[in-house]
Amino acid sequence: MGTLRQLDRTLAQLDGNSYGAYKRIKGAWVDEQAGLELHVDHVQGDPFASPSRLRVRLEADAHGLPAALRSNPTRRKAAADYMLRRLARLLGGVGSKRGSQAARSGSGKSGQMWVDAGGAEVLVRSAGCFDGETLQLGLRVGLPARGRRVLGRAAALLLTQALPEALAELGWSRFSSAQRERAQAFVDLVEDHAHVQAQLAERGLVAFVRDGAVLPRAAGDSARPLPGAVPFESPASLRVSLPTLHHGAVEGMGLPVGVTLITGAGFHGKTTLLSAIARGVDPHVPGDGREWVVSAPGAVKLRSEDGRSVVEVGLSGLIDDLPGAAGADTRRFSTTNASGSTSLAAAVVESLEAKATALLFDEDSCATNLLIRDARMQALIEAETITPLIDHVRPLHADAGVSTVFVIGGCGDYLEVADTVIRMDRYRATEITARAREIVAQHPTGRAVQEPRRALAQAPHPRRPALRSFDPRRGQRERVRARGLRELQLGESVLDLGALEQLVDDSQARAIGAMLAWLHERGRPGSSVVELAEQVLAFVDRRGLYALAPLPELAGVRSFELVAAINRLRSLSLEADETTD
Repeated sequence: MGTLRQLDRTLAQLDGNSYGAYKRIKGAWVDEQAGLELHVDHVQGDPFASPSRLRVRLEADAHGLPAALRSNPTRRKAAADYMLRRLARLLGGVGSKRGSQAARSGSGKSGQMWVDAGGAEVLVRSAGCFDGETLQLGLRVGLPARGRRVLGRAAALLLTQALPEALAELGWSRFSSAQRERAQAFVDLVEDHAHVQAQLAERGLVAFVRDGAVLPRAAGDSARPLPGAVPFESPASLRVSLPTLHHGAVEGMGLPVGVTLITGAGFHGKTTLLSAIARGVDPHVPGDGREWVVSAPGAVKLRSEDGRSVVEVGLSGLIDDLPGAAGADTRRFSTTNASGSTSLAAAVVESLEAKATALLFDEDSCATNLLIRDARMQALIEAETITPLIDHVRPLHADAGVSTVFVIGGCGDYLEVADTVIRMDRYRATEITARAREIVAQHPTGRAVQEPRRALAQAPHPRRPALRSFDPRRGQRERVRARGLRELQLGESVLDLGALEQLVDDSQARAIGAMLAWLHERGRPGSSVVELAEQVLAFVDRRGLYALAPLPELAGVRSFELVAAINRLRSLSLEADETTD
């Protein structure tokens, strides 16, 4: 381990050398007086390659964060996230404010710095975490070059002056009183999200939406709240008051367990409300508008997914008696090209296998023939292979305690099985359960209930993946790469994550890739899909994301999304199992 002063001299000596000479700075460099360690974990091969990976470790005296801000795991996650976002803001002006403009004018990615600070959601991140009392922050830096020659003096300015100066401003002693209040409010809000979330089950709720929440987004692909949007207001009949640790009692809509329908005319806020509930499994930053939407940690949003791979999933409760073709045994159904109905059926069964407590559906993105079969179609088609979800939702809640929430605009038969009906009208919510029951009585459909052939709550046969399914090698080299949020390459396989709508950050896709590669090497043979997910998540919980893979762009995922990714692998194969359902 050298000192930052020695790093400064080394970089000056490297000036003008070929780019590969930068390899000499790999390792740890310390400034004991500042309580700072700079770890150069990986040096890029040339100025156009993926930027170099660095870590900074700040001792307690250097960051100075009060113990109250990091007194439990939830607050530590929030405090690390806040500091990471602050570092990103500080480094955003490095080129103009800290004398590194020469570095930024070099070749390729010279002088640029990246911090994976995240968006609206507060997630566990490899780029920001506490190791005991020490705050560890990760970033990428484009080491300066002209052509393929080292700009050593520019690199020295960047790493031994600009970066340490920015890190010094992270110290609590540099925070203004207003900045300290914002940091405190950020951490308190994240902790209160967890506190409210822990109360939902005992209060018989799937989700909570506080009065005044702003749910609409500025655009379909934007996380920003829509300016001038109608604030949410709970129907009086569903309003609850929940205690918090830092904000007193908060009031808003408590979405009850059971079967809930969200209905209304098109473009009046049905999907907006469901999307906010789906995102409410994670805490949000202050000002997002959805920071007081809190959902059960076991709530899973599902949709149809034409063309996905399904491997030996027990669909017989939903789909049975298929014509005699390959894969027709739905007790262990497999296909490389699922239809809308079979893909949705597989997603339901897989989520229940992963112990989901609430399933969220939007009629627009679900295969209608798996949702409903009305009286006329029952009369027309006597022999049906599908037992639709409408005939499962009540026993699913009664027998397994699993709730369902549907956005419904056209399948009126669902009014007959609903416990709660909410109408959205110009983004305003009204509870209309009593009116819905009147309509059911006045307009009987004549639809006959189809008795499920097999209860969805019945435990499926355990599917035990062969660990070779997770091989990250492509040829002789390991190849794990996320292309944005929706596509992941794992070795020879390309995994489509597009249907996993509760993934919110590219770094989660990268983390899934790292977790799958970890399972290839360290998963326990003979484990079920769910057990494998539990193994790698337990490792991450003990050791952190950076121990999973030394990358500063990994973010935490739930077991549901990891299990879903495993189930969609086209390379997935199972160990031999002689048992049958």
